[in-house]
Amino acid sequence: MNLSPILGSPTTNTRLRDSGHPAHVSGMCAVCTADCLGPCEIGLSAVRGAEAIVPRSADRNQFASEKRYPIDFSHFNINGRVFGVVGCPADPAEATFPNVALSSSFGVTQTVATAAPFILPAIAKLAWEEYFAGAALSGVPVVIGEDVVGKDPGLAVDGHRVTEAPLIAQMVAAFRRYEHGLGDIVLQANVDDEHHGVLEYAIEKLGVRSVELILGQAAKGIQGMGPVPKLEDALRFKALGYIVLPDPSDPAVAEAHTRGVGPVFEKIGKLPMWTPEDLVRRIDELRSLGAERVSLKTGPFDPGDILTILEVASEAGADLVTLDGAGGGTGHSPAKMMNEWGMPTVVLEAIVHRILRRLEGTGRPRPPVAIAGGFATEDQVFKGLALGSPYVRTVALGRAAMAAASVGRQVGEALRNGSVPKDLACYGSTVEEVFADLRLLKAEYGDEASSIPTGAVGVYSYLHRVSVGLQQLMALNRKFALEHIGRDDIVPLTEASAKATGLATYDDLLDRALEAVP
Repeated sequence: MNLSPILGSPTTNTRLRDSGHPAHVSGMCAVCTADCLGPCEIGLSAVRGAEAIVPRSADRNQFASEKRYPIDFSHFNINGRVFGVVGCPADPAEATFPNVALSSSFGVTQTVATAAPFILPAIAKLAWEEYFAGAALSGVPVVIGEDVVGKDPGLAVDGHRVTEAPLIAQMVAAFRRYEHGLGDIVLQANVDDEHHGVLEYAIEKLGVRSVELILGQAAKGIQGMGPVPKLEDALRFKALGYIVLPDPSDPAVAEAHTRGVGPVFEKIGKLPMWTPEDLVRRIDELRSLGAERVSLKTGPFDPGDILTILEVASEAGADLVTLDGAGGGTGHSPAKMMNEWGMPTVVLEAIVHRILRRLEGTGRPRPPVAIAGGFATEDQVFKGLALGSPYVRTVALGRAAMAAASVGRQVGEALRNGSVPKDLACYGSTVEEVFADLRLLKAEYGDEASSIPTGAVGVYSYLHRVSVGLQQLMALNRKFALEHIGRDDIVPLTEASAKATGLATYDDLLDRALEAVP
């Protein structure tokens, strides 16, 4: 069975002419006709060249892999128990799912409480205001994505160092407005951000307390890239220190550009060239500047690299390491890289578990870890927490949370315009009637709740749903606090998933039970 998607996808706005009869080995149509106008990815490449590598309209969309990975969290079922209870009195009136404790924390030495074991990972586009505000309403950490300054029309610099970044300030303010002592907003930095002194600016001028270094580049490891249509913009980016190809300061290139000759300008982010020693030093430096929490973010790189990153995090006392598996959401990765690169999340988490167990065995401190990569609903969150137990205690919900922000925004706008979405008309015709959890926010924020953006209400409501669902699944296993979730709370259904994770199958669990029979 071919696991890769065919060469027609909404990601690139392409399709096969005859999708019912693909050649699975290549992904093309089985019959490629001489009169085809080329709606597939090959056809798009024929007219747009290298532009066909990247997803369509990345500024207005988010994407995920279409590959059918041989192992994912659907290959596990959640266990359940009848006898006993952990983390709660053995009293039917007490051992009820609303009493399951989901509170957690973010950080190592300067911790901040969180309402649930979630983090909303790095995003800096789409409904970003609602995304950050919704995290604050929900009491969970959220991350501002890399290279915001490259999109900021109000950016001011001294040389190449940032002196004013109004867009970052607005993003921080979106969270702070609804902050209520839980969670925090984290600013991520890539290599170009480091060159521009973005973290120093944010810590000193904006009072940012949590920062994150991305070990990789762009959403899934490659260099960030994007076309720059105008010569003046290309010159500005080059002056800021970005790689811009071809060189807009070359008179011959500039002259050719005005005639529409030669390649278009491309802004390309730099690949990081960290060493373990550099990372430890930089983490210490950021703390000395005033950062209370310094985190690391990486993707599904070679297992040896993952080991090095976790060793660095252990040595430096990093406050969180977020590891993002293949198959999850991405902002602007090349389509083939998104589908064909890196470990699936289940495999990545199993490897991380092995590494952290080894680190713990040597007496070294284990860093807090969050797992990312395709999580959307409470069953997936529970499985992620169980597979990584006792080391993984946070799950990243990015693409789904942004979807909730966007839907909340669109529904709110429709209601305010007097147009009730057909599928929601059964709930009412006003914001107060349609958004059920707005009443919970009114209890917390009073009259101010009526001014909360509906997209932020959407994020809050979505995370509330996941939280309640997670409580129910934990109660199913009679685990009433997060630290009691264990690897025996999920069971692999396939030989491949059992082998990859080392988890006990139902037969293994039965054998253990029978061994205890006198």
